[in-house]
Amino acid sequence: MKNTFYNLKKSWQYSKGYRRYLFIYIFFGVLSIICNVLNPLLVAQLIIEITNQNINNLITTGFYIFLLSVGTWLFWMFGNFASNKFSRGLLVKLQCTLAEETLFLKQKELSTNSSGVFADRINNDCNNIKYVFTELSHTIITTMANLGIMIAVFVVNKYVFCYYVAIVALVTLFNHLRFKYYFKIDKEIRKINENNTGIVSELIRGLKDIKVLNAINGFTKKMRDRFTASNQMRYKLGKQDAMLWTGISIIENLGKFGFIILAVILIKHNLLTFAGFIVLYTYQDKVFGLLENFNYITQYLKDYNLSCNRIFEIISHKKFEKEEFGSKTIEKASGNFEFKNVSFGYNDEMILKNLSFKINENETVAFVGKSGSGKSTIFNLITKLYEVNDGSIMIDGYDINSLTCDSIRGNMSLITQDPYIFNFSIRENLALVKEDMTDDEMTQACKLAQIHDYIMTLPDKYDTLVGEGGVTLSGGQRQRLAIARALLKKTEIILFDEATSALDNETQKEIQGAINNMKGEYTILIIAHRLSTVINSDRILFVDDGRVIASGTHDELMKSCDEYRHLYETELV
Repeated sequence: MKNTFYNLKKSWQYSKGYRRYLFIYIFFGVLSIICNVLNPLLVAQLIIEITNQNINNLITTGFYIFLLSVGTWLFWMFGNFASNKFSRGLLVKLQCTLAEETLFLKQKELSTNSSGVFADRINNDCNNIKYVFTELSHTIITTMANLGIMIAVFVVNKYVFCYYVAIVALVTLFNHLRFKYYFKIDKEIRKINENNTGIVSELIRGLKDIKVLNAINGFTKKMRDRFTASNQMRYKLGKQDAMLWTGISIIENLGKFGFIILAVILIKHNLLTFAGFIVLYTYQDKVFGLLENFNYITQYLKDYNLSCNRIFEIISHKKFEKEEFGSKTIEKASGNFEFKNVSFGYNDEMILKNLSFKINENETVAFVGKSGSGKSTIFNLITKLYEVNDGSIMIDGYDINSLTCDSIRGNMSLITQDPYIFNFSIRENLALVKEDMTDDEMTQACKLAQIHDYIMTLPDKYDTLVGEGGVTLSGGQRQRLAIARALLKKTEIILFDEATSALDNETQKEIQGAINNMKGEYTILIIAHRLSTVINSDRILFVDDGRVIASGTHDELMKSCDEYRHLYETELV
């Protein structure tokens, strides 16, 4: 119960702005329950009128039953509208919060966990929570009404009351066993579902590679194994649950049959009137409804708590670590960088080792070296996707750890080797970095990135959907769109991480010309394997085994650095 109250308190915070709909739902729910309670009394009265042959009262009693039935459905309908309004509002707020908190998790959490871990919680677990307050309200109202009926049963006949209590206790015991087993298996099923969601995501994102690698059979087998394991677990749960439900159903039906036997005995001994029997028999379903409400809400709350625990693991960062930033703000960075004795490693494997260098504002600097030397890691640290193990990174004289997120990433544009293009239109993809962009700004950025002419050939031009991951675009087109997105952001610092690697030679020259046009106005950092793309840089840093072993212009390195000269001459061949 302590866990339930805690989760309810946390969930209630996300209902702000929609709470009035819950109170409307409760109001109509009370009216509906009152109608349901009164209806059996009128039905019993109708039976008595027929038995006593009071024909004149039949129409009047029937009319009252009709009014109660219509009122019940009208109250239910209005309550249902309010319930959906409240629940949907709670769901949207919770999903948006969870998605936003996922975006602020440390990169290592996103790298080491399947995407299904987060997707399953945002979709399924949030859905499990959205009805908690309406379900609780309905259960409380119904339980109060049914408890009133139990009191009425006690007043009418104490023997029947004791009998009902005994049946309820027996069924409750069976349900306790069922719940204990059910939630143990359900927890395991949710973990399997996370893996299943992850592998489906990988299927969609990697569909092209799966086909090209001719790995359809292997991937299909992997999916079949995971889905089979999930279904077997669900079958095991369903089988056990069905057996327990059957036992509960048998007890309830035996209880109803036993009531008739008990009633006959009581009537024979003048301990129960015939009219009393009709009332008690009519209320029989309500008594068992009290039990069913208890069983249902118990199962629902256990399921709810499990979903809450999984969701708040992310929101409260009890299990998944959140990125941490400082409080100092830089509105517009000038672009000075300095690495001071920086060391960093992934999973205890050191990539950068006591690395130090300086970059001045409006300088164009290239990082070159063999694959795995640590070039992309430098960019990951500059953008604070990861934190250094030792040493410090300075931006405009401030330690990067003391700066706000906007001060760091709001002042940088990163263009990667394989940029992710979202399943939006081209216009919407560009607007992600500048919501108030004008058409002129958009087209100017695209022209500079050499993508405008292609966009104009598309049926819907800038409103063309590009598919998930930009699947309808070629690798070069995705990179040019990413460059346009970065140019539209208009930051003083632009990072190119192999950003021209997928372009043909002609387009590469055009992009290189655009980069050259920006020289002197932006701080430009470039990672490149093709040295021909960086020979005009102000400086080139040659990185090897996590250290800068040489620095200078292209001509200077050709003379002073054998490794650089060998790399350049190899490329020419």
